[in-house]
Amino acid sequence: MSTPLLINASSLAQMIDREPVVIIDTRSAEAFEQGHIPGAVNIHSIFTHLAMSSPEGLAELKATFAKAFGDAGLSGSETAVFYEDSMDTGFGQSCRGYFILGYLGYEKISILHGGYQSWLAGGYPINMEPVMPAAKSFPVKDTGDSLMVDQEAVLKALGTDIVLLDVRDVDEWIADSSSPYGKEFCPRKGRLPGAVWIEWYRMMKPGKVPLLKTPDEILAECKTVGITKDSAVYLYCFKGARASNTLVALKSAGVNNVKLYFGSWNEWSRNPELPIEEGLPF
Repeated sequence: MSTPLLINASSLAQMIDREPVVIIDTRSAEAFEQGHIPGAVNIHSIFTHLAMSSPEGLAELKATFAKAFGDAGLSGSETAVFYEDSMDTGFGQSCRGYFILGYLGYEKISILHGGYQSWLAGGYPINMEPVMPAAKSFPVKDTGDSLMVDQEAVLKALGTDIVLLDVRDVDEWIADSSSPYGKEFCPRKGRLPGAVWIEWYRMMKPGKVPLLKTPDEILAECKTVGITKDSAVYLYCFKGARASNTLVALKSAGVNNVKLYFGSWNEWSRNPELPIEEGLPF
């Protein structure tokens, strides 16, 4: 039976009782200490790690997270379940975990839809005790470009039928800011040439527990920039977190030919030889 991409709190509670599962909390250590899902392991570096798509950068990514996930107790037999605080405030943390683990070739991965807030809303127990899992040997598999594209692949995609989808906040899209870390954090402001824009927030529906929109609603958002289920899409943001949220949304809606430029604007903007669009996009 295939592992569902998104699971609710009720399904997670049942899963804990019937099969080996490793729950990974991507929030800050401070938030984790104030309360977490029982048995969860905290790996906040899933969100903070800045990766480059060079061979050296990808080798570092693999080594860093093969160790982190092995230390968390993942050997290939367990289902990994990621969660952040909520889908609209964690900036794609849990989805970034899904992407990184999938890039390393792990197959049994789910995301707690609605995050920690959905667990709390369901009235399920929490605790504040530190978790010390037994480390296991993590199996890294070569997934090639099935999920990730590098700087060179994006350069080759410029001017083709591949849709370059920018999901950053509006101030980054209009070239007023270079990053969420500060307007001048990156050396250049702008966009990938020919990119279209759907701010990542648009893939979520507000409510007591914000969730991703339904597949039909997500496809309606995609249609506004010409994306259909048959489109080939390369996603980017600043560091591959918000874009991971959108990747999960698109996959949940049946847009399967979607890949993530994980280096994103943090990498692209630092190479002055790479083309960008500057100024207002209209």
